[in-house]
Amino acid sequence: MSTVKFDEGRLMQVLVAPIVSEKATMVAEKSNAVTFKVLQDATKLEIKAAVELMFKVEVKGVSVVNTKGKTKRFGKSVGRRDNVRKAYVTLKPGQELNLSGEAA
Repeated sequence: MSTVKFDEGRLMQVLVAPIVSEKATMVAEKSNAVTFKVLQDATKLEIKAAVELMFKVEVKGVSVVNTKGKTKRFGKSVGRRDNVRKAYVTLKPGQELNLSGEAA
């Protein structure tokens, strides 16, 4: 596969936030994967490049899930949550990503 050059400013915006939940923690323990909320138009290659650039780790693979926002009621008015695009980033064996902020 050829190496594709991405705009570094764009890569810094691709990862919106890490997702810390019970499911994300179970996935992290089981398959050495980290979960991120990413931009709606982010590609797998952009996500891989962004994680490698920001965290200095080697990425094995990227899986992406699009979750539709739920419709919720707020009293009489009806609102809608935003659609979310999640990326499950699997790291190569021996690589580690610590998002909790604890010193190793």
